[in-house]
Amino acid sequence: MILPKIRDPRFITLRRGGTLTDADHHLLALWAADCAEHVLHLFEGVCPDDERPRVAIALARAWARGEIKMRPAGRAAGGANSAARPLRGAPRYAAYAAAQAAVVAHVAAHELGAAAYAIKAASAAVAKEDGERARRLECQWQRAQLPEAIRALVLDDQRLRNDICWSVFDD
Repeated sequence: MILPKIRDPRFITLRRGGTLTDADHHLLALWAADCAEHVLHLFEGVCPDDERPRVAIALARAWARGEIKMRPAGRAAGGANSAARPLRGAPRYAAYAAAQAAVVAHVAAHELGAAAYAIKAASAAVAKEDGERARRLECQWQRAQLPEAIRALVLDDQRLRNDICWSVFDD
């Protein structure tokens, strides 16, 4: 479970009664896509002919640029999830990160799911004794990619939802 039981109005768009601007929603989607793409090679190394996670990331970006509506991104998320299911470890988590990035178009709070799954992928891709270091490095990389406009929002979200995101955002 990566979504809170009670939705945070900061991740609900203004037109739906929250406080999230469209511009910040788009930034969240782009950041989630960056997080997912950073570990995508872990999936593609095992499934080089399966483009579903890459397509999900591309459609997350296309939605953020206003080139497509939400539904195609959502369908692509379903494809990335299907690609993940038969796998284990890093490739599975990388595909799930792509799916989470694509559904940010629908529910902005999935931004943290993309980041958390990407961190899990990075940790699972190394020897067990190196997992903690890989987790920290991936988390640091992600935070370095955060646009200033959404930085405080995402960092607070990481603090609030860390426990339901496998504690991957621990400092």
